[in-house]
Amino acid sequence: MQWEEVREKFPDEWVVFEAAAAYSENGFRFIDSVTVIDRYEDSMEAMKRYKELHRSQPGKEIYFLHTSLPQLKIEEKWIGFKRWR
Repeated sequence: MQWEEVREKFPDEWVVFEAAAAYSENGFRFIDSVTVIDRYEDSMEAMKRYKELHRSQPGKEIYFLHTSLPQLKIEEKWIGFKRWR
């Protein structure tokens, strides 16, 4: 599913998703396609679910973001955190 589709289907919500197709360029991660796992109105609930999935499936590229973001451009940080732009 494209991010635009996710934004239309789940407006003003937090979504937990797996990157189905992504690439890195100039220090950013660009996600072309996602698989939505869950959606939440509350950011803390979304973060809780993200952490559960990240611990149980560390090899998967899992994120949680708000659908108000116009695009998926995530700054790659290697200190344990990811910051979106």
